[in-house]
Amino acid sequence: MTRDDVSAAALSPGIPVVHGAPDDFDFFAGDWCIRNRRLRTILRGSDEWYEQSGTVSCRKIVGGLGNVDDFRMSTPSGDLLATTLRLYNAVTRQWSIYWAATSKNLVLEPPVVGGFEGDTGTFYGPDTYDGIPILVRFNWRRGATPSWEQAFSVDDGRTWETNWIMEFERAPGAVIP
Repeated sequence: MTRDDVSAAALSPGIPVVHGAPDDFDFFAGDWCIRNRRLRTILRGSDEWYEQSGTVSCRKIVGGLGNVDDFRMSTPSGDLLATTLRLYNAVTRQWSIYWAATSKNLVLEPPVVGGFEGDTGTFYGPDTYDGIPILVRFNWRRGATPSWEQAFSVDDGRTWETNWIMEFERAPGAVIP
């Protein structure tokens, strides 16, 4: 099995399998302003957060079975530029979400995989952080003001540390596609 073929069930016995639908991310098409909150120190027991503003523009691709976005966030060390690629697998009925950022030379991160139940999307994947094997969890919340959270687990999903939260508002003058 490759990382691209990972299903949530293969990650850890406690990780639920969540299926999705091709239209799960239709709500996210268009332009957004973002309030980012990031944990200052990850996986060290920190509770100190800092905030940054950002923007993202998302569009559908491959007939709606995927989407891609361009992300920009102001940081103290300069702008962070990134892209997200989301692809729907009609066989497994799950989404794979890939991320690449200028902070990591635009190398695609291993995907997180999952889908939505109601207005909540849950996606999991294996990765490493500072050389430590981790599970990554993305939680999406749909609605007029969607949000996203990233969390890491070092104990196969028994406990999680949320380290990044994004809250989205439609950009002024944005046309909803």
